[in-house]
Amino acid sequence: MSAGLPRRVLLGVCGGIAAYKACELVRRLRERDIEVRVVMTADAGHFVGAATFQALSGQPVRASLWDAAAEAAMGHIELARWAEAIVIAPATAHLLARLAHGLADDLLTTLCLASDRPLWLAPAMNHLMWAHPATQANLATLRARGARVLGPASGAQACGETGEGRMLEPHEILEALAPPPAAVAMRGLRVLVSAGPTFEDLDPVRFLGNRSSGRMGFALAAAAAESGAAVTLVAGPVALPTPAAVARRIDVRSTPQMHAVMLEQARAADLVIAAAAVADYRPAQTSARKIKKQGGALRLELVENPDILRDLAALRPRPFLVGFAAETDALEANARAKLAAKGADMIAANTVGEGLGIETSDNALHVFWHGGEHVLARADKALLARRLLALIVERHAAREARPA
Repeated sequence: MSAGLPRRVLLGVCGGIAAYKACELVRRLRERDIEVRVVMTADAGHFVGAATFQALSGQPVRASLWDAAAEAAMGHIELARWAEAIVIAPATAHLLARLAHGLADDLLTTLCLASDRPLWLAPAMNHLMWAHPATQANLATLRARGARVLGPASGAQACGETGEGRMLEPHEILEALAPPPAAVAMRGLRVLVSAGPTFEDLDPVRFLGNRSSGRMGFALAAAAAESGAAVTLVAGPVALPTPAAVARRIDVRSTPQMHAVMLEQARAADLVIAAAAVADYRPAQTSARKIKKQGGALRLELVENPDILRDLAALRPRPFLVGFAAETDALEANARAKLAAKGADMIAANTVGEGLGIETSDNALHVFWHGGEHVLARADKALLARRLLALIVERHAAREARPA
């Protein structure tokens, strides 16, 4: 069995076209000597037959609370206690809604309600269903209760449309089930992470900002906390719940506010990951009243914001420092220039625009440090965060091992 993976996985399969991927997930889990028991919803059988899952798992498949033979001894409770982890892949919008509202109207939802085991959800649905406020509210509720959401990815969908909603690939789900690669090295470290945009107010109703969702920074904070680090998350204006294991969250709005908080918190940190997409400029003046049309052009004077990354690098002693670079062109040249100019230990660079980087659920990174580089292929941001964190820990350990 692969180290760190759960030994017994209860796999829930819902009724969606992505159910075919669950067959491959069972096969990959069994290849690692993980025992798998499959529970199907009533609709799942319209896409994949129970005989397929039984052949792949080597175990009987359960689909009903009304199985007289199994339920004579309260089989659903036995299954809930047996599992070391519950994975639902695919997780449909309907299933997410039922779980969020605590319903127990079939075997799978009853198992989830009767279990205290880790719950992993791999959503799969049409991109409009995924984006609907009801689905997002249900996800926020489930995350707040400790459920871990894997994906979804973005791309072509079975309905012929394109967008977020594709279920992650089985190998990505399997990777997520394992503890982060940095789990041992990060225990006891004090980690500071910044995430999201900053907003620079023009007047009481308008601001200058950017499209950062904060997902990458929040994923890094979650991965570091799951690895045993004591994490402080400094967040710009985002609509994301605090990851369950994060010790402290500080919300800010503007770049000057984030600058002050980051410098204060960094003095007690071993490692700083500056993932926030901060504004480089702010209005020279903020109007106390709404700016009205005046029948002509409106000219704004902008002043430069403080440089958070550069000022963090100037601290003595200073933590290990990782910055981010979002570029529309000349990615490598700009990232290397930023690495040299800011005094950081590492720069994680990504291309933005045309559906890349910002406002997406996945990303790709080209990471640079003094004397080296590494490319992290495009992946769901939660998985990408784990891969980047493993690389950060490796470089941090290398710096700590050098003679003072």
